[in-house]
Amino acid sequence: MTEPTTPATPSSSEIKLWQGNSSQWIHFWFYALCVVLAIGVVVLTFMMPPALALMVIPAVLWLWRWWLTKTTVFTLTNERLLVTRGIITRHQDNLELYRVRDYCVKQPILLRMLGLGNLELLTSDTMTPNVIIPAIRDVEGVREKLRTSVELARDRKRVRQMDVDNVDIDTAGGGDQGHLA
Repeated sequence: MTEPTTPATPSSSEIKLWQGNSSQWIHFWFYALCVVLAIGVVVLTFMMPPALALMVIPAVLWLWRWWLTKTTVFTLTNERLLVTRGIITRHQDNLELYRVRDYCVKQPILLRMLGLGNLELLTSDTMTPNVIIPAIRDVEGVREKLRTSVELARDRKRVRQMDVDNVDIDTAGGGDQGHLA
């Protein structure tokens, strides 16, 4: 008697290349504002002791921003870029790498001094036409992994991008429109 066979599950060839979060440094000014608010509450407490309860406001603001940044995770695989975000409700964006049209690294002076950078992607995806991975370490290394993976994904899917230049209608007509004979 033969045993029923179960269909083999396809082996996943997806490999995680990089995973990370944005640095908390991108919220420096927000955190500084929270500290100023906390100092204001302490000063106000000397005049009105019940005002100490207001210390909850800058603390909650700080914690919320920190937690939101910490729970936003970027995962680059050899097939796609996953962006998972959310504290209470989780949301995951999925960008197939063959849809990446262009990418660039931007390093403002403060981020460059801290060894961080922004990776910006221009895509042909309708849900996520622009993706920014802000304030990550080793941004050049991540860009190189992305570049290699995008090319391999395009080859695997047999996808090619066509750049079409806008042609000026007047010059394409070939006539002497607007010229005196």
